[in-house]
Amino acid sequence: MKSYRADYVFIISADPIKNGVVTVDDSGKIVAVSTEPAHPETAIEQLSGVLCPGFINTHCHLELSHLKNKVPEGTGLIDFIKQVQWQRQADPAEVLDAMQQADEEMYNNGIVAVGDIANTGASIAVKTASKLYYHTFIELFSFLPERAEEVFEKAVSLNKSFKPLSSSISPHAPYSVSKELFRLIRNYADQEPVNLLSIHNQETEDENKLYRYKTGSFLDLYESFGMDISYFKPQARNSLQTVLPLLSNKQRILMVHNTFTNLKDIYFIKRFDRKIHWCFCPSANQYIEGRLPKVELFMDQGHPITLGTDSLASNKQLSILQEMCLLHQHVPSIGLNRLLEWATLSGARFLGIDDEKGSIEVGKTPGLNLITGLDGLKLTAESRVRRLV
Repeated sequence: MKSYRADYVFIISADPIKNGVVTVDDSGKIVAVSTEPAHPETAIEQLSGVLCPGFINTHCHLELSHLKNKVPEGTGLIDFIKQVQWQRQADPAEVLDAMQQADEEMYNNGIVAVGDIANTGASIAVKTASKLYYHTFIELFSFLPERAEEVFEKAVSLNKSFKPLSSSISPHAPYSVSKELFRLIRNYADQEPVNLLSIHNQETEDENKLYRYKTGSFLDLYESFGMDISYFKPQARNSLQTVLPLLSNKQRILMVHNTFTNLKDIYFIKRFDRKIHWCFCPSANQYIEGRLPKVELFMDQGHPITLGTDSLASNKQLSILQEMCLLHQHVPSIGLNRLLEWATLSGARFLGIDDEKGSIEVGKTPGLNLITGLDGLKLTAESRVRRLV
C-alpha cells in the first residue's frame, strides 16, 4: 500500500478533505480516505496541491488524431467539416500511430475513461490494448432519407465488430441525420438494455438557421457534396427542439458542444422525458468557431454537465485539465469543486462506470491525479496535472 497526503483531497462524492490522505493498494484500489493513513506503518508521500480522481473525457475522436495541426483555426464549422472530409484519408500506419500517441497523451494527462466517436473500426486495436476505459459511439451520417436503411445496417455491423468493448449506435448531428435515420436509431436504442447516445448539438448558428428558415451555409455544404435536400422543410424552431422528440427516452443522451444553445432550448428540454447530459469542449469551440457556450445558462438546470476534448483536428492537446482551466478563465464563478465534478463523477455516471470511476471512495479504482499550480483553490495558467495512479 501507499499513502498520499495533499493540501486538499477532492473526493467529489463528498466535501473535500483539508490535509487529506488517500491510501491505495498495488492495483490502484482505494483502501482509505481520511486525515491519516490506513495503517501507522504505511509511508506517506507529502504532496503540494490537490488530489482528485482520474478524469473522464466524454467526447473525443481518436480516428482524427492524425489531423493535428492540419486544419486551420477559426474557419467556422462548415469549412472545418470540409477540411476534415478532404484530409481524413491517410496512410493506415500513420493513422494508427497517431491514435496510439493520442491514447498515451490522454493517459499521461490523467484521463482514465473516454467516450469516443468512431466511423470505422480503425481504433479497435488501440482501444483493446489501452490502459484507458473506452466507450465507442458508432456515429451515423445520412441526411438523405433514401439512404437511412443502408447506413443503419452498416452501423449495426460495425457495432458488433467492436465487441466485447463497450459501444453503441448514435446519431452524428441534426444537420447530418434524416428523420428516417433518427427513427431507426431510436427504435434500436429503445430495444437495447444500454445504448448510450451522443449527438453534436448546435455547434454553429447555421444549424439553427437551417432548421428555422432553411437558410445559411449548410445549404452550400450540401451542394458541395452533391446532395439534393429539396425534401427538407424548415421547422420554424431551433434544431435541438426539432430533433429532441426523435431521441430515445430510455437511454442516456449526451448533447455535445451546445455553443449556440439558448435558454429557450434548455427550457424546452425540461418539457420532455429525456435523460439529457451536457458536454462542453471549450478548446474545440474556440478553435473552430472562436467562441464558447454560455455555460452559466446550463448550471443548476437539473441536467448533469460533463467535459470533453474533441479531437486533435480541433484541439492542440487532449487535456481535461486544460478544458477546466479555460472554463475557469472565462467563467471565474465556477468553483473548483464543481469543475472537478464535471471532469470526473458526472462523466463516469453518464458512461455507467461510476461504480469504479469518478470519485475517491473505498473499493473504487478511479485513478488518482495531483493538480498543482493553483492560486488557493483557483486554477491558473500554471496549473498542471500529474497522474499518481
